[in-house]
Amino acid sequence: MSKFKPAAWPRQLRSQHWYGGTSRDTIYHRGWMKNQGHPHDLFDGRPVIGILNTWSDLTPCNGHLRELAEKVKAGVWEAGGFPVEIPVFSASENTFRPTAMMYRNLAALAVEEAMRGQPIDGAVLLVGCDKTTPSLVMAAASTDLPSIVVTGGPMLNGYFRGERVGSGTHLWKFSEAVKAGEMTQEEFVEAEASMSRSSGTCNTMGTASTMASMVEALGMALSGNAAIPAVDSRRKVMAQLSGRRIVQMVKDDLKPSDIMTKEAFENAIRVNGAIGGSTNAVVHLLAMAGRVGIDLTLDDWDRLGRDIPTIVNLMPSGKYLMEEFFYAGGLPVVIKRLGEAGKLHKDALTVSGESIWDEVKDVRNWNEDVILPVEKALTQQGGIVVLRGNLAPKGCVLKPSAASEHLMKHRGRAVVFEDIDDYKAKINDEALDIDETCVMVLKNCGPRGYPGMAEVGNMGLPPKVLRKGITDMVRISDARMSGTAYGTVLLHTSPEAARGGPLAIVQNGDFIELDVDARRIHLDISEEEMQRRLAAWRPSVEPPASGYAKLFHDHVEGADTGADFDFLKGCRGSPVGKDAH
Repeated sequence: MSKFKPAAWPRQLRSQHWYGGTSRDTIYHRGWMKNQGHPHDLFDGRPVIGILNTWSDLTPCNGHLRELAEKVKAGVWEAGGFPVEIPVFSASENTFRPTAMMYRNLAALAVEEAMRGQPIDGAVLLVGCDKTTPSLVMAAASTDLPSIVVTGGPMLNGYFRGERVGSGTHLWKFSEAVKAGEMTQEEFVEAEASMSRSSGTCNTMGTASTMASMVEALGMALSGNAAIPAVDSRRKVMAQLSGRRIVQMVKDDLKPSDIMTKEAFENAIRVNGAIGGSTNAVVHLLAMAGRVGIDLTLDDWDRLGRDIPTIVNLMPSGKYLMEEFFYAGGLPVVIKRLGEAGKLHKDALTVSGESIWDEVKDVRNWNEDVILPVEKALTQQGGIVVLRGNLAPKGCVLKPSAASEHLMKHRGRAVVFEDIDDYKAKINDEALDIDETCVMVLKNCGPRGYPGMAEVGNMGLPPKVLRKGITDMVRISDARMSGTAYGTVLLHTSPEAARGGPLAIVQNGDFIELDVDARRIHLDISEEEMQRRLAAWRPSVEPPASGYAKLFHDHVEGADTGADFDFLKGCRGSPVGKDAH
């Protein structure tokens, strides 16, 4: 069982550095807060809880979080705390350019300083869209203030002409159907209205749902948090219960470092395999682990996910959506299955104060077509596969549950796109020398190259291949791909092309060998030719001259270690800010 021992209560909390006593400075701090109508006794030493809200009109996944924040406040008041809502940086995957991933680290920095520099004793991390989840957890890990995650929840199922429509997944599917001549542009626009028919995040097992599952598996959210639909009344109940719980967490001094242990991360990696989670979880969990000083590597991902069956039958790997997943019992059922199979650190502590096993041991599976028996798993070896070779010395990743079995061992001729603009300029050209046996190669889309490592790795296939009825080809890049996407796509190739990694020197006509079982990705040229090309390589990406873009370019690490800033890993500091007055 956990060795955590609650702190003594009552005791003086950090907020009392601002609000306690009768000095000029504390009267200054209290006095300004009182202009909002707060009674004097609210400053008596009770826990001050920051509700860090990533709501924004331009983050549609999080558009309902202001309503949830009110439920969190109600829970905090009920438990005897003092809630304060704090708007924080919100980067939406579907609106931010060049990519929300470029701003994950900026959001983490901004939220970290909001937590460190203001008089709060604990935090409720109110998140939804996929980058908001890791950025706020990274910040909480760096400050190590008691924190609990509340996600906004997935949107309801979409339906179009009797077909279940998954956000993102069907966007790619319908887009390819238009290019293949199987769907009209007018039908595509008509289908648009069915893709996002309620508040919430993607209803597939995309990155948002994956990261919601990851924080629950890490123990950073109450059990059952991940899958409740955004518009279900039980989502509001979860928010209110979390508001109550954070007050006790502050009294107990239950911190992220107590919860986010190596065992917790190993649990999360195994859960990711079982749910068929997004490849984006790799780069986010590596970054989160770095913030708490946990030695987590790509080897851990491959080792822990290799023998985990994918038992959640959700798009893009399967056929259902998050709504059905919730009705079937949600993530607690999956965690229980892993525990029963001996694939769970059962004693891992959660924000509830209980072990993860105690949280799930009595749950039931209400639909075995949604959460499958192991013998009917979508794939017996799910998780994330890490491949290495002369093309990816530091690794690249593949999601087997979303890939094609016949392409798991393949040798094909490279068709190279130097960057995303080159791809867009060539892909629809009927004269492009490409067929379904080729390997599509996209360069300069990694953390430095894009910049920010955009979700462009799942390159759409050329129309002339689609018209043959082909729906998948081997693709490799240093980019990411949406968790809603599918295909035999190798991602996060490290070192990236913009750093002079071997991906940078692949040429049209080279042959590339892929062997998933052997965990091998190989560029079929001699070592002498490899070294000659690398010596002749010159960067094609101009470094930014100023601003955050320059900070990002100069300090972002590779995808293989989480693409965090090099000056932030493992440098958790004191959360107590200096009083400036």
